Amino acid sequence: MNLRDTIRGLIDSQRPSGDIPLPGHGHTAARWQVFATIAATQGPVAIKLFEAHADALAILAEVAGACPGRDTHWAIWAAEPPDARVRARPAPDVDAQTLATRADIAHGKPLLLNGRKAWCSGAGGVSHALLTCHGDDDVAVLAAIDMGGPGVTITTDGWHAVGMADTASGDVLLHDCPALQVGGPRAYLERPGFWHGGAGIAACWYGSVLPLAWAVRDTMRKHGDAHAAAHLGAIDGDLHAAAALLRETAAWIDANPTEDAFVAAMRLRTAVEAAVQRVLHRAGNVLGAGPLCRNARLASLYADLPVFLRQSHAERDLAVLGTAVSHTDCDYAL
Repeated sequence: MNLRDTIRGLIDSQRPSGDIPLPGHGHTAARWQVFATIAATQGPVAIKLFEAHADALAILAEVAGACPGRDTHWAIWAAEPPDARVRARPAPDVDAQTLATRADIAHGKPLLLNGRKAWCSGAGGVSHALLTCHGDDDVAVLAAIDMGGPGVTITTDGWHAVGMADTASGDVLLHDCPALQVGGPRAYLERPGFWHGGAGIAACWYGSVLPLAWAVRDTMRKHGDAHAAAHLGAIDGDLHAAAALLRETAAWIDANPTEDAFVAAMRLRTAVEAAVQRVLHRAGNVLGAGPLCRNARLASLYADLPVFLRQSHAERDLAVLGTAVSHTDCDYAL
């Protein structure tokens, strides 16, 4: 199955039961349950692609009140390394009506984009994308593009990944690419939903590691080893704690949809990442080399999940969380 079919199949799998709930609208836990289920059953690559589509739809709804057609498949690309930035200039003469209609963006400002966008996961499998770019004043804006339109070149040059290789997260080259600005300046970063999306990644990490917990449980059932039992006990505690914090954070977001969710999201991400890292380590100790060499699913998971976790910035994230918490009155009381 090619990338486009994979993304379409994941999106279609959520129908006809209904669209995935938006974050901060009372059903954030249900949204994250969808993420965790896809991650657990389909793996990190699948949930990376699906979550990007779901995040793009949430951004469009929040920033532009837009609800794109069901035949569209989206990504969001916001990485901005120093050697890959996209420039935008106003283009009032550009006919962007087709893009506006497909994306349901009623008041988008026509732009022309030029430059290189890096880390474009799923570029070869989506119909449309949101991406960050910069105007002459260097202020960041968010733009929507049609991946099948003029001025778009997809390349995987420099993509040598083993883990998460199937996301094909290469670069997209833009040359006078027609686009629509979505929202105002800095809309992507300054909206309340930015950290709702950031917190949702933790649900993807959580779901991704569940097959390893299940494999340890199955090993314990077959062999009854005391060391495996100890590891399984520790895994069970870690996963239940992570699940509880996911539910608590989802409930907080729903109760406070317009509040700054930075601390809540970073606390969740760091706690879930640490739990997943411990599960990875303990499962490896129990399972040994056999599954990593002879079980295709678990072998790919051990390649993919450590790369997927690097959406976290490790100690940098801990440092910014600690700095933020130092200015609060949290006393850790129950």
